[in-house]
Amino acid sequence: MISITDKTLQDLEFNTILETISAICNTEIGKQKALQIIPFKDKELLMNALLQTSEYVSSFTNNNAIPNHGFETITSDLKMLAIEDSFLEVVSFRKMATLSETVNVLLLFLKKYNDYYPKLNEKASQIEFTKVIIQKIEEVVDKYGEIKNNASPDLVNIRRDMSSVRGKVNQSFGMALSQYNSLGYLDEIKESFVENRRVLAVLAMYRKKVKGSILGNSKTGSIAFIEPEATLKYSRELNNLEYEEREEITRILKQLSNDIRPYLELLKSYQDFLSDVDVIAAKAKYANKINGLLPKIVEEKRLFFRDAFHPILYLNNKEKKEITYPQTIELTNQNRIIVISGPNAGGKTISLKTVGLLQLMLQSGMLIPVHERSETFLFDRILTDIGDNQSIENHLSTYSYRLKNMNYFLKKCNSKTMFLIDEFGTGSDPELGGALAETFLEEFYHREAFGIITTHYSNLKILANELPFASNANMLFDEKSLEPKYKLILGQAGSSFTFEVAQKNGIPYGLINRAKKKIEGGKVRFDKTIATLQKERSKMEKTATNLKEEETKAREEGKKMEIINAKIQDKLEKYQELYDANQRLIYMGQKIDDISETYFNNKDKKTLIGEFLKIVEIENSKRRKLSVKEKKVKEVVQKQVVEEVKVIVEEIRKEKKEKKIKAALIPEKPKVTLKVGDRVRMTDGRSIGTIDKIEKNKAIVNYGVFTSTVSIETLEFVDALKK
Repeated sequence: MISITDKTLQDLEFNTILETISAICNTEIGKQKALQIIPFKDKELLMNALLQTSEYVSSFTNNNAIPNHGFETITSDLKMLAIEDSFLEVVSFRKMATLSETVNVLLLFLKKYNDYYPKLNEKASQIEFTKVIIQKIEEVVDKYGEIKNNASPDLVNIRRDMSSVRGKVNQSFGMALSQYNSLGYLDEIKESFVENRRVLAVLAMYRKKVKGSILGNSKTGSIAFIEPEATLKYSRELNNLEYEEREEITRILKQLSNDIRPYLELLKSYQDFLSDVDVIAAKAKYANKINGLLPKIVEEKRLFFRDAFHPILYLNNKEKKEITYPQTIELTNQNRIIVISGPNAGGKTISLKTVGLLQLMLQSGMLIPVHERSETFLFDRILTDIGDNQSIENHLSTYSYRLKNMNYFLKKCNSKTMFLIDEFGTGSDPELGGALAETFLEEFYHREAFGIITTHYSNLKILANELPFASNANMLFDEKSLEPKYKLILGQAGSSFTFEVAQKNGIPYGLINRAKKKIEGGKVRFDKTIATLQKERSKMEKTATNLKEEETKAREEGKKMEIINAKIQDKLEKYQELYDANQRLIYMGQKIDDISETYFNNKDKKTLIGEFLKIVEIENSKRRKLSVKEKKVKEVVQKQVVEEVKVIVEEIRKEKKEKKIKAALIPEKPKVTLKVGDRVRMTDGRSIGTIDKIEKNKAIVNYGVFTSTVSIETLEFVDALKK
């Protein structure tokens, strides 16, 4: 069973969180409930609350947004309804019908989308679904909050008679208005209303000539407001009917109140359910603001908050557009207590409060701003001693108050307790206070409590280093500027940088040296050693950051190379396919050339056709019928191959052009006068032939198998005729 004192709630500023959530609520009851949130005492109820909030957060991003669950408060109406023989006004019943309808819509929605919102539906399934309340109210009250004409047979008759009498009132008034207006007895405004009755605006000088009842005068006395005599009779009749209508409506409302009274408790549960949903929605909206989520809740004693933000600080900095630094903190059975040391203004107290506040929020059913891989254990107690604890009312000094608090800690501290103490041991003589603080810390340690403390005392740093299941920690500082980096480093004590900070703030070096001589040399050396270690740690942090950046760059380069290799491999495969296809075509061309030559020699068509058919059959035997899908794929591949070939051809053309340009730059060989019998070749060819005859600028070149007539300009001298 969890036990949290008001002091702990105050120390961790829990009320600020509640005020923020309360402001987000839509209903008055929801706002009040939000301010009364306290940590859950039952684990099952806590887990339900956390999962309900988590489910509501998911509704912001999926397509099944939770319907409206706002309502008008009916608490006072329900109190009135609880009184026997009392009756409610029409507006109260309209609110109840709307409330009932809202609940019904929500119940049906959650039942339909149980897969998305199982825990919310589980809560909703405890509420009774009924349309009886709505039906009973809607039989009497319309959607505008008026009593229906057919609410009772008597009301039907009364309102029908009222309508008839109103018609007569208007008719008789209209006749009187026309009559006296034609006589010139009326003012320019002609008519008005007095006490909700139609009256003639008669000029004062003619008031005695108009028959009727004077109901009033204008401010100046120049106009008398008279109800015509002909209208008076019907007005009295209408008044009687209006009285009867009010009496009948009262009777109807009493009857309706008696009909709804049995559902009093159900209506209370409806209001309670919707206000609970309002608080869940507000917690979900708050979680959305602070990037809150539900970490893993474990049975083993372990707290691991990774990239944890202080929610109040995070929202304040977000508003100011400033950076909030997250902290990673871990407490386990093997590392139960952390002693944070280092100079002031480095963020020690914020780190302490972050852990306490997040644990408190989580155990109160709220999602917290941590990394999704975070996890924690549920503590029975959270004890705190943070801030200025001087009690003016009790006339206690800071130290006396803190000792009283430590006494409470000693009474309550056990293995399921988390304690958070800021500036542990301060307020008394450093030697004596430090010794007592050390004893308290040993006691907490032996009771296997989990805790975080901040201190400047060297003996506590040494103790944390000596105890197997405790450790030191410090807030990282820049070794040159001595500016805080607001990053918690576990495993090493922090120097107070007392003399370094003093020097930075302009304190004369001589005074600092005198101060150093006044204290024990061992302590100075100890603090200096810690400061050196912190500087080394800072350098290592920078190196680690640089290495991570280099590693990231190397990975990116590796990925790029993999992509390039894959592209090259793909191109090689396509080129191979193209090469194979070309080789096949060359082979077929050679076969056809052989068959053509045979036919040229023997002119045997039958053999020619047979050979062709044989080639076709052999080629067809290698083919198989492709499906429509395969044909499409093949077409796409062929297109890609054609595109690749075009690119290759274009590259070859470019190369040829470049060669031609280079050739043009090379000085031409002296031209040889060609004669019959010289061996020559075409300038862009390889075959060598002999000139048989020269006629003007043409030459007949014999290539052995055939002769060709070409321009002398296109021939290149190879060898002269051998004699």
